[in-house]
Amino acid sequence: MSDAASEIARLRAALAASEARAEAAESELAQTRAVVSTSEAMIKHLRLEIAKLRREQYGQSSERRARLIDQMELQLEELEAAATEDEIAAEKVAKTTTVAGFERRRPARKPFPEHLPRARVVIAAPTACSCCGSDRIVKMGEDVTETLEVIPRQWKVIQTVREKFTCRACEKISQPPAPFHPTPRGWAGPNLLAMVLFEKFGQHQPLNRQAERYAKEGVEISLSTLADQVGACAVALAPIHARIRAHVLEAERLHGDDTTVPLLVKGGTQTARLWTYVRDDRPFAGGAPPAALFHFSRDRGMANPNRHLAGWQGILQADAYGGYNDLYRADRDPGPIESALCWSYARRKLFELADIKGNARKGKPAHDISPVALEAVARIDAIFDIERGINGLTAADRQAVRHQLSRPLVEEFHDWLRDERDRLSRHNPVAKAVDYMFKAERWPAFTRLLEDGRICLTNNAAERALRGVALGRKSWLFAGSERGGDRAAFMYPLIVTAKMNDVDPQAWLADVLARLPGTTTSRVPDLLPWNWSRTPQRMAA
Repeated sequence: MSDAASEIARLRAALAASEARAEAAESELAQTRAVVSTSEAMIKHLRLEIAKLRREQYGQSSERRARLIDQMELQLEELEAAATEDEIAAEKVAKTTTVAGFERRRPARKPFPEHLPRARVVIAAPTACSCCGSDRIVKMGEDVTETLEVIPRQWKVIQTVREKFTCRACEKISQPPAPFHPTPRGWAGPNLLAMVLFEKFGQHQPLNRQAERYAKEGVEISLSTLADQVGACAVALAPIHARIRAHVLEAERLHGDDTTVPLLVKGGTQTARLWTYVRDDRPFAGGAPPAALFHFSRDRGMANPNRHLAGWQGILQADAYGGYNDLYRADRDPGPIESALCWSYARRKLFELADIKGNARKGKPAHDISPVALEAVARIDAIFDIERGINGLTAADRQAVRHQLSRPLVEEFHDWLRDERDRLSRHNPVAKAVDYMFKAERWPAFTRLLEDGRICLTNNAAERALRGVALGRKSWLFAGSERGGDRAAFMYPLIVTAKMNDVDPQAWLADVLARLPGTTTSRVPDLLPWNWSRTPQRMAA
């Protein structure tokens, strides 16, 4: 019996040693990753400085060199943010192991400008000694922490004062605890951080352009410093993103779509993709708040939607892109996703062939208008008119109206369109537009809405979610790196979901960043856009 006990003790000791080695290896890996990220950022920073010095030495650079510097600044922005994320991860792992924490060297930050007004926020002083409880305490000094904060177009430095008192009875020092900060280094206030994030991801202004504008307003903040805070905010906001993601994937029906994003690579750019999956139950009075989820990928391969929706089952409203086909397989685990195709996309192909005003603007003669396409658009528009009248009704009421009014129109449209298609040459543009609806047995996916009141006639919800990305391409031109694309896909759900719930994204982000450090896990749902209520602003002394 004693031999068995000693053997069990030996195995437990071996298991404990193995777990300790695994934790140490994980910590070392995290620190190595942080070192690599920091080194890459430092190299890029030095290269950027060399490029700027050359421009100053040889005069105004060509447009090509100016564009090259913009590219280098964008890459530096992404590398700095990635380095901060990796550093925070290394610090978290180091706290649970015996491996020494990783400390990243940063460029020295300039002191806050003297011309900025200072607002003193004095934390309430203790009334008794924290050691013995005596009220015989006197002020002996104070610690001041300066945080750069911004009120719309008004810069100021907030001085948070923690007065120190010493006890005449026991000579112990009493002082309020230091306040929480949104990010680890705590030099930027939540309003400033929210402004940087919203302008970058909501207003499509890269950090280098923001830094230039801030400098013109008398506050110099380097691109590296701003990027460092973007990476720190991505870590801080992870609990909010996780809740939004879980909420989206709890939906019974999703809208899905993707758009192109130029990705900066060596020698130029390649076409990457940004995907969105939108939960919007408002059209059928579902009651759940709307929200959006985004993903970034280097290509448009079928593996991407498979990975995004792994484990999810329901109805996917999307276009007829073949990359979704694996999701509809009968042998899919946990089960096939039902396809519901977009009538707006099908109508768009026909409308282009029936756009009289558009052809007139292009100088094309009236006889170029296809009468078949014109009639098809008119028939589809009649179905759209019915949908406008039932938007917001319950799923049962929508299905009842569709059964009575829409089904006859859809069946007549199908028979008429099939007859017209048989008379057209396969090379006719109208035939190609018609084939989009009939190809590969797509018609059941177009008509599934007649059997389910939750399904929408269009996929416009997903297209609206991607509209900001399409506008942003004109400003930021490309993603600086794959990590940068992932970070954009992380931030877009926060901003788009706030907008979908009629919440000001910048005000919400500022309040969330201020409250998150002191919020317990159980209270995080209170900060989601659909539950959020702004906290009263603290008055500065």
